[in-house]
Amino acid sequence: MYSEIQRERADIGGLMARPEYREWNPELIKPKKLLNPVKASRSHQELHRELLMNHRRGLGVDSKPELQRVLEHRRRNQLIKKKKEELEAKRLQCPFEQELLRRQQRLNQLEKPPEKEEDHAPEFIKVRENLRRIATLTSEEREL
Repeated sequence: MYSEIQRERADIGGLMARPEYREWNPELIKPKKLLNPVKASRSHQELHRELLMNHRRGLGVDSKPELQRVLEHRRRNQLIKKKKEELEAKRLQCPFEQELLRRQQRLNQLEKPPEKEEDHAPEFIKVRENLRRIATLTSEEREL
């Protein structure tokens, strides 16, 4: 059975066209495999060399340039310094100022809830109140 499969493959191989260069005229130029224009380009070769060098050095493709790393490091340090200064400024406030701030915050919180209740009222109630105000204003103007 195995020999039958081999025979069939041999027959198929005979059907495929294979150029036989020996039979051709020796004066003719033999065909060569075409080069890939992308791989043959100078820029592609340089990029490939650079990637190989980075790989050998252990640098990843995602690694950032040195300047960008330095700038990010400086920004991070500036933010840290700014936060530290703010914390120190809060610590250096005298107890009297801290107490005043606490009282002011409490007063602000006490004032805000009534405003929030008005905001949660349905739209038609707000419109109705506005219409009543307008009606009372126009009636007062007529009396004058």
